[in-house]
Amino acid sequence: MQPPGQGDAVTTDGPALAEALPALLAALGTGLGAPSTIALPRVRSAVLFLVDGLGRELLTEHAADAPFLAGMHDAGPLTVGFPTSTPISVTSLGTGLPPGGHGTLGVRFRVDATLLDALTWTQGTDDLRERLAPEVVQPHPTLFERAAAAGVASTVVSARAYRESGLTRSALRGATYRGVGALGDLAAETLTALARPGLVYAYHADLDQLGHLHGPGSLAWRWQLRQIDHLVAMLAEDLPPGTLLAVTGDHGMVAVDRRHDADTHPDLLLAEPVVGGDPRARLVYARPGSAPDVLAAWRATLGGDATVLTGEQAIDDGWFGPVDDAVRDRVPDVVAVTRGSAAVVRSEGEPVLARLPGQHGAVTDAERFVPLLVHAADAASPAG
Repeated sequence: MQPPGQGDAVTTDGPALAEALPALLAALGTGLGAPSTIALPRVRSAVLFLVDGLGRELLTEHAADAPFLAGMHDAGPLTVGFPTSTPISVTSLGTGLPPGGHGTLGVRFRVDATLLDALTWTQGTDDLRERLAPEVVQPHPTLFERAAAAGVASTVVSARAYRESGLTRSALRGATYRGVGALGDLAAETLTALARPGLVYAYHADLDQLGHLHGPGSLAWRWQLRQIDHLVAMLAEDLPPGTLLAVTGDHGMVAVDRRHDADTHPDLLLAEPVVGGDPRARLVYARPGSAPDVLAAWRATLGGDATVLTGEQAIDDGWFGPVDDAVRDRVPDVVAVTRGSAAVVRSEGEPVLARLPGQHGAVTDAERFVPLLVHAADAASPAG
């Protein structure tokens, strides 16, 4: 599918990433979460292993580096929400809601006149976890909270550094958190948690990191994929009977070689907008009265490298899914979504990110489709 043109609606194909945990909870015999179109076998325990940056197209292209993953049954592909970046996807996964429902609308988006970085829960060097409490910014109960209320044990296995992060509190609260530092203890903690009936969510970040640093499909990226493939194969071998293992991603990735600089280009600086989002999906907040000029300037400057539309158009065309009234003021005045290998960088505000060859956030098939790879250890028939 080609990226939507200006004014075109965003289409979805098949199940969404937000349906993954409801499907696993249904496999455990609960009725939690919205109904899912994903049919999985009935099990006593289930683990969802999210590999950051594991796009379906990338896995298909590099199947030789991941023979076990490539040989698993794909119950997807799943479509991730827009923008196709980690905080949006993880919050959709943890809540079962689209971005317009949970309100995390970008990597950097406006909340109460503050441009919040949803990955670090900061603005610049200011920690915002007290002033913009994650439980207030994203107030909907997570699926882990709902599982706990229903008596279903749940565990999150992820990096120690993320235990008290704003994103964890926003999207994953309600589960027992097991902090890890490498693939070895990620596997060990996951298998330990699976010794009792319940749900486990495990997360690994390094494939995405190497894709950003070296490019998706680079030699470093491929070696990391090989390690992940070996880990999943060993996990599958050691699963307790009656356990379901599902592997997915939060987005894919593309290599960029065309950069428009929002910090130096005079037309992109017109009227001094506040530029959020990320290089493949910019959320632009205009000063009062300047939105039409900003829209025109961004459209003229980016030309065929981007779809540029108003926030109202983005809502009407379904880019964020249904948008709750409570988060409508977080929608930017202008949305700029790049095409092909283009990006809108900020050389001064985001100097490291601006130089990275691997990016994501837009709506190309390579970025928005992720697999849902399934392996069941002595499972029963599909859950109803």
